[in-house]
Amino acid sequence: MALKRMDNVGIVVEDLTGAIDFFRELGLELEGRATIEGEWAGRVTGLVDQRVEIAMMRTPDGHSRLELCRYLAPPVVADHRTAPVNALGYLRVMFAVDDIDETLARLRARGAQLVGDVVQYQDTYRLCYIRGPEGLLIGLAEELR
Repeated sequence: MALKRMDNVGIVVEDLTGAIDFFRELGLELEGRATIEGEWAGRVTGLVDQRVEIAMMRTPDGHSRLELCRYLAPPVVADHRTAPVNALGYLRVMFAVDDIDETLARLRARGAQLVGDVVQYQDTYRLCYIRGPEGLLIGLAEELR
């Protein structure tokens, strides 16, 4: 059996609406929003009596999704949002953009902060990391042609 695709990346946030607005500004589309709860959900995650609001965001090409989650129950137990880029575990999501400077200008208006510099990797990419909503680490890549 072959792997078909990566379905989505999940990010836990405190302000679901703010995160949706930020990722819409980046260019993702809101596919749907719902509250997930019940015995079946707890069996999947291992969290008994979970109640979580989710928003599924889709990239414009329709191939990738970002699942934003706000846990109502049980309470959040850890916070990795301010971990440096060399921390262990899942850390960031990288998006390909047409124009990194224009994207940065739009996202800065929504509170994004550049982590280091915008750099050029050979003749291939311009890259940067930003801190987005709630300090989430997000990578941007502009392919050079």
